[in-house]
Amino acid sequence: FKVKVLEFGMGYPPKIVGIKRGETDYTLNALPIGGFVKMAGEEDPSAAGSLASKSALVRIIVLGAGAFMNAVLPAALLAIALIIPHETFSGQIIVEEVAELSPAEASGFKPGDIILEVNERRIENLIQLRRNIQLNLGREITVLLKDASGAQREVTLKPRWKPPEGQGAIGITFRTEDYEIVTESYPVWEAIPKGIIETVEVYVLLRNGIISMVIGAVPVQFGGPVAIAQVTGEAAKAGLSPLFEFAAFLSLNLAILNLLPFPALDGGRIVFVIIEWLRHGKRISPKIEGLIHTIGFAALMALLLLITFSDILRIIRGGSLLP
Repeated sequence: FKVKVLEFGMGYPPKIVGIKRGETDYTLNALPIGGFVKMAGEEDPSAAGSLASKSALVRIIVLGAGAFMNAVLPAALLAIALIIPHETFSGQIIVEEVAELSPAEASGFKPGDIILEVNERRIENLIQLRRNIQLNLGREITVLLKDASGAQREVTLKPRWKPPEGQGAIGITFRTEDYEIVTESYPVWEAIPKGIIETVEVYVLLRNGIISMVIGAVPVQFGGPVAIAQVTGEAAKAGLSPLFEFAAFLSLNLAILNLLPFPALDGGRIVFVIIEWLRHGKRISPKIEGLIHTIGFAALMALLLLITFSDILRIIRGGSLLP
């Protein structure tokens, strides 16, 4: 769209080193907490080649492009994670106890039942079971069970958003038998569509996680650059495939964060463009918009410092964001 780019930065200032090519400075900066593109006249339409001089549609496309890339990149990252040979485990998931007055009890779960499928998806480990339950909070699911005699039956139930403490969404405890570790790898033609499906599912899991925090079903957790470094290290120790999975999860989080309607974020800038469109092209003063974004950025940095302090305390106490 011929918007003049003044600086393409990796990390945030202060600048360590930079190289100028054409009209753009390519810089490496001291704070490794992301990156940025500094465009001419983000609020001032009078600047040559400025973003603000473009149409509302063009500005929304430019401002949303970063979040869009963060949103679609995980499909590729998850496909790569599936292609790379990685260890997984499988076994029989057996119901140990069924809580009274729970969805599991109402639907006919019995101790000793083996969980075979959830919504026609084969269940081979606890991670798959928990994932499929969390994907369907508040929605009816079909579970295929096998009892001790080998007879199979289907039951339907609805996982709860806010279950009693210690019960879980459906109200059962379980154990794994005939446990074995297997090495798994998908061919490219299977990994790509599966990576896309998993990307959509991670969005659903993120949405459900946010709702669960809002309603008080799970504790609120935040993590900053220190926590990201800690969890990245833990994921890297687990292998290359888990590292790609974490990178995908982080990218999805950034996509959502950047589109929040908060000043200084891309979502906040898009709000100003929408306000201008609703006012039939009448702009908010560039000085006022710039001041609001500056205040928003300062607030974000203050929040980042608080979260970083919390991250450091958690590490000192031996904690982690990973369960």
